[in-house]
This record gives sequence, C-alpha cells and structure tokens, in this order.
Amino acid sequence: MQKYHLSHLSQLENEAVFIMREVASQFEKPVLLFSGGKDSIVMVRLAQKAFWPAKIPFPLMHIDTGHNFEETIEFRDNLVKELGVELIVASVQESIDEGKAVEEKGANPSRNKLQIVTLLDGIEKHKFDAAFGGGRRDEEKARAKERFFSHRDEFGQWDPKNQRPELWNLFNGKKHMGEHFRVFPLSNWTEMDVWQYIAAENIPIPHIYYTHEREVVKRDGVYLANSPFISLLEGEKIEKKQIRFRTIGDMTCTGAVVSDASKIEDIIMEVSAARETERGTRTDDKRSEAAMEDRKKEGYF
Repeated sequence: MQKYHLSHLSQLENEAVFIMREVASQFEKPVLLFSGGKDSIVMVRLAQKAFWPAKIPFPLMHIDTGHNFEETIEFRDNLVKELGVELIVASVQESIDEGKAVEEKGANPSRNKLQIVTLLDGIEKHKFDAAFGGGRRDEEKARAKERFFSHRDEFGQWDPKNQRPELWNLFNGKKHMGEHFRVFPLSNWTEMDVWQYIAAENIPIPHIYYTHEREVVKRDGVYLANSPFISLLEGEKIEKKQIRFRTIGDMTCTGAVVSDASKIEDIIMEVSAARETERGTRTDDKRSEAAMEDRKKEGYF
C-alpha cells in the first residue's frame, strides 16, 4: 500500500488531539457520538492517541434509528469489543414507542430527523455536558457555521448567531446548568483529509465504503439500497449495481455511488475527481434549501 506522510495531516491530528484534551480538562462528562461512519471512526483513533496509554476516558453513544446497515452495526460492535470502551445505544424506536417521536409516512420514511429527540434524551439521561461530533465544515453550508466548541442551550438548541469567538486556540466551555456543548475536532478536515488519514493510519472501516454488488433502486437521481424500510413507487424497479457509499446513515436516505473502488487508493482518486460533496447523495439534505440548518437548530448532530 502507498504510504501517506503529509505534514498537513499531522497538523490536523495535533489540532484534534488538543481539542479532545481541552474537553477532558474543561468538562465533567463528555461522550463521543459514534455512527459507525468514517468520521466517527477517525475520531475514535484520535481519542486513542489523545489519551494513550490510558483507555479512552469517555463512552461512545450511538443513536440507533433501526434503519441501519447491518454491516455498520457489526463493525460498531467489533470495534467496541476490541477497544474495551463503554457503548451506549439510544433507540429511536423507543422514542417512537414512548410517543416522543412520530414515524414518517411515505415510500421511504426517514428517521433522520427523529434522532433529535433521542439524542437530546440520551444527553439528558446520562448528564453529558459535551458531545463530540464528526461534523466537518466542508460537508454542508450549515456545518460551516459551527465552531469547535458549539454551544447548545438548555433545550439542546443551536443558535448560529450566538457562538463564542475562538481566537488563539482559546476555547470557552463555560455554561449554565442544563446546557451542553457539541465539539467538532474535525472541523478543519475535508473528506480528502479523512480518507488520506485512514490510509496513513491503516484504519479499518466498514466494507460498504468499498465497491460491492447490491440491490438498489434509483429515486430522484439517487441510488438507494433495497431494504425493508422502503416501498417501490410506480415505475421503479430493483436492479443490481456495483456501488459503494461515500457516507453512511439511514438506509432510507443514504445514496450510493456507482464505483469500482476496491481499495483506499481508489477511493482517494475517486474523491479527488468528484464534483459533488459526499452529502450530495443524502436525500434528507435535499428536502429543503435549509434542511440541515433547520435540524441543527432543533438539536441535530
């Protein structure tokens, strides 16, 4: 395998490690939000480096929509077992059963927005005062408004106009009772940086990031994986394609790309030539011009 020794990756790593250590020093009960996607996997590796030789000093929390890729859940469980860290699973289905969230109707009902109440309940239940997220500023314009330390009020809501300055790498974690912070160590990373870091560190990732044959249906220009969670519309048909996923979320809203990238170098070459961001394949972001920002204001990741 080609080796990647890029100075900018070392700088990004050092910045992220510094931020994680700042959180450990300023907050009493942090948690790392873990989806099983590449960004959260990279954050786990960074946390290992930040606190080595000790174990990662905070738990991982997965907001389980019930619409996951099986491969992602298997990878999550194997990683947690290998690292010996605590895993907290907060269930969207439980939120629905308790009447706190309402299932969407339609051909491919997404539970993406429903994660908000489950996430906020999980933070409140376990008294977390800081939650690491894998958001990057290059992903989407709403994410570009985030700071490293992103303040959330007592209702878990985000006000993009009320964020604190972060001059000279000074981070203000002061908060009132009931408030918390979302912390984004990968803010200055790009999708390419993430893939190059995975290559440099030889980090295992779920195999659905690589090319594989899968049954898909083309909907609104996006290939969605065939699953029990979607229903075919008139004129649609299931077909087999050689695809991979650039980002991993709900099966109902995570689009695939046709690809023959079978190894990390292929993915890097593919990403370098891409003319659409990875979230361009996420149908939940296409529901409105400000879909992501609206969700974030309500407490989304």
